[in-house]
Amino acid sequence: MASVSTDQKTGLRKVQFTGLDQKRKTLRLGKCSLKQAITVSGHVEEIINAASLNRAVALSTEEWLAAVLPVMSEKLEAVGLIHHRENVKPITLGEFLDAYLVRRTDAKAGTLVFYGHSVRNLKEAFRSDRELASITAGDADDFRRHLQRQCETDIPEPVAGQRKKKALSAVTVARRCSLARTFFRDALRRKLIDANPFQDIATGPKSNPENSRFIDQETIAKVIDACPNAEWRLLVALSRFGGVRVPSEALTLRWRDIDWPANRMTVHSPKTEHHVGKASRIVPLFTELRPYLEDVFELRHDDDKVDLAKKDLDFVLPSLQREAVQRGDWRAVNLGTRFQKIIKRAGLTLWPRLWHNLRASRQTELEEKFPSHVVCAWLGNSVAIAAKHYLQVLDSHFTKATQKATQHSPERGVFETQGVTENAKTLGNSRVLALKMGDGGFEPPTSTV
Repeated sequence: MASVSTDQKTGLRKVQFTGLDQKRKTLRLGKCSLKQAITVSGHVEEIINAASLNRAVALSTEEWLAAVLPVMSEKLEAVGLIHHRENVKPITLGEFLDAYLVRRTDAKAGTLVFYGHSVRNLKEAFRSDRELASITAGDADDFRRHLQRQCETDIPEPVAGQRKKKALSAVTVARRCSLARTFFRDALRRKLIDANPFQDIATGPKSNPENSRFIDQETIAKVIDACPNAEWRLLVALSRFGGVRVPSEALTLRWRDIDWPANRMTVHSPKTEHHVGKASRIVPLFTELRPYLEDVFELRHDDDKVDLAKKDLDFVLPSLQREAVQRGDWRAVNLGTRFQKIIKRAGLTLWPRLWHNLRASRQTELEEKFPSHVVCAWLGNSVAIAAKHYLQVLDSHFTKATQKATQHSPERGVFETQGVTENAKTLGNSRVLALKMGDGGFEPPTSTV
């Protein structure tokens, strides 16, 4: 085991350890802080353990070795901890990306899945054993084209027993290029590379308006009628009428979060909880939503087998939450596939982004009645994000716009649709106006002199 010692007279520090040859050795560090000396001691232990077990050293030690100055490198060589720098194995793309995912303990499970897709694409494009530092800006451009080919190429029929691969959208290509830039920025900060090859990569669009759909209340009523039980009816209503995120916010909702007298509910948001003041929000019990909550509440609280003291702690959607716990993850509940079956059972055509478009429809609807900052506070997003990814332009907006134009009548002059002469209507010329300009017509009166 390596240990740190300090010379009481000079203050010089050193790390003492037993090498693989069972001889006691000393790595002299010179003047440094105790914390730095302990860090070096830990890396020394890792190098010895890795060598004794005939395995690669941990990535943190590999990164440390790659960043040490030549003076320290010579000291490590002198005590037999490393060979000449030329023989040090360079870190590969696969090793770095795998270690990056392990380090991201702060990321949500869904975020790690998203990261994993980009990691897979990078390994496919460059190979896992590619030396990390050898990837250039030109390779980054090739990576983007690699993703674009998957986006533009028709997906062939899958081989029997294999799942059909889905083509990448332009938005997905942009996101994965952006994430690759994030990965390599991390490598740059750790001094594993000299420059970020993805720094100037052209990404592309961040949103796709073609995937926007407004799901009107008549349509969602048919979907709710096709749901198999009260919990599923409530789940759909929470998304369409409450603007709740599915599955994260819906599956974590508890009965104690429902304030019946105040007609409000507290929605906890795992997606935004790492932002200050965004861990939860207050949402009204909208008149369209409350009946579905009451149905599930009555079913649950009429159960005499449930301890009254625990009822308020119960999840609002207990069956789906229980299944999520059993499977270890919300995504494993597979709500999307089930929802698709419900929509088809209702005799409707599937729309893109099933759950997101329900939230977007509700936000678009509420913006007609309430200020944007209020609606965003209820749905847990920002005005900028709502404008970019949620709000939709509907046919009803055009209808209202033309109705208002028809009813408009300025105080001065006559300039309204109702005042258009029959000749103007017949001609269909928008420039022909029925204007009363006086007996003199359009020309000013001339002098009789």
